[in-house]
Amino acid sequence: MKTFSVALFALLLVSGCTDSENHLKRQADKIHNNYLTVDTHCDTPMNLVETDFDLGVRHDKGCVDFPRMKEGGLDAEFLAVFTSQGPRNDSTYRKVFAEALKIFDAIHKNVEKNSALAEMAYSPDDAYRIKKERKIAAFIGVENGYPVGTDISRVKQLYDLGARYITLCHTSNNDICDSSTDPDGPENNGLSQFGAEVVKEMNRLGMMVDVSHISDKSFYDVLKTSKAPVIASHSSCRSLCSSPRNLTDDMLLALKANGGVIQICILSSYVKTPEPNPELDSLIKVLKGKYGDFRILSDSLKSKYRAERWDIQDKYMKLATVSDVVDHIDHVVQVIGIDHVGIGTDFDGGGGVNGCRSVADMKNITIELLRRGYSKSEIGKIWGGNVMRVFREVEKAAGKS
Repeated sequence: MKTFSVALFALLLVSGCTDSENHLKRQADKIHNNYLTVDTHCDTPMNLVETDFDLGVRHDKGCVDFPRMKEGGLDAEFLAVFTSQGPRNDSTYRKVFAEALKIFDAIHKNVEKNSALAEMAYSPDDAYRIKKERKIAAFIGVENGYPVGTDISRVKQLYDLGARYITLCHTSNNDICDSSTDPDGPENNGLSQFGAEVVKEMNRLGMMVDVSHISDKSFYDVLKTSKAPVIASHSSCRSLCSSPRNLTDDMLLALKANGGVIQICILSSYVKTPEPNPELDSLIKVLKGKYGDFRILSDSLKSKYRAERWDIQDKYMKLATVSDVVDHIDHVVQVIGIDHVGIGTDFDGGGGVNGCRSVADMKNITIELLRRGYSKSEIGKIWGGNVMRVFREVEKAAGKS
C-alpha cells in the first residue's frame, strides 16, 4: 500500500508539472499573438549573398528563416548588412560600400520573393501593420560603419536603401570610433570628429545609433553627441559576463538617462564567461590555419568556413542557457528598470544558447520570463515595446513623426 501511495504521489507530481508547463506555453502563445515581438540583430543576410539561401524555406541549418520565425512567434527581425573590417583607404571603401549594396539588394529580393510571408519594414508603424496582416516585418540594420568610410553622404544612401540603424564599428577601430575589442587599443580616443558628424546625420535622418561593439569612451561620447535615444542592438551586462562587448552598470545608468535600450545578446560568450576549453580552441586554430585570412576568401569559401566552424562549436562549445539570458534581463531591470531592455540574438553570427538555438525557440525565453513573475505587459515591453518606443523617439527627434 505504501509503495502504491508513493507511486501515486509521483504520478500526480509529474502530472502537475506537465500541466504547469502546458499552462506556461499557452500563456507564451497568447503573449506572442498579442504583442509585437522583435529581434534587433541577426547575421542571416551573409547566407543570402554566399548561397542560394531562401528565407521562405524552413532550414535545418542556421538560425533564421520565415517559417521558423512563425513557429517561434517572432514578428520582426532586423537583418544585418555586415561587412568585416579591412584596409582603410578610398579604393577599399568603394569596394566595401559596393559589397554592402549587394547585401541590401539580396535582402530586398529575398523578401519580395516571399511577399506572401513577409514585407520590408521601415518604421514602427510598418511593423505593427505588418503583424496585423499576419506577416513578418523585415527591417535592415548595418553592422559596422566601415562602408561609410569618410564619406558622410553614404549615411543617407544607406538610410534610403532601408537601413534603420548603424552599428558604428565592429571588432576593430574605424574612422567613426574606437572598438571595444581592437587588439591595438584605442585610436580615436572614442568618437572621432567624423564620427560625431555621422551621429548627427543619423539623428537628422531618423536612424537609430547602435552602440554595440564600440569602446566605453566611444559609448559616452555618442551619448553626449546624440540628440535622440540610442540602442545597443546586441549586447549584455558586464556585471554578469566580463566581455568588453558588454555594458557596465554605469553605462546602463547612462543609457537610461539617454532614454535608450539594451537588447540582450544571446551569444553564449557574452552571456556567461566561458570556461577554459582547450579542445575547442585547438580545433578552431586548426580551422583558421586551413582557410587563412578570412577577409580575402571567396564567398563560397567563407560559407564553408562558417559551416565548419559552427559544426565544431555545436559539438564542443559549452553553451549558456535561456536561464542565463534571463539573468541579464533581470539585471537590467534591477539596475535601470523594465523600460530599457529588449532582445537582440546575434543569430547566424554566433548567437544561440541551450534552449534557444534558433528563432523557432524564441518562446522559451518568454516561458522563463513568466516563470520569474514578469507580467504580460512587461514581457511585451521586453519583446518589442521598448525598442519601438526608442525608434519612435528617434523619428520624432528627426521631425518624422
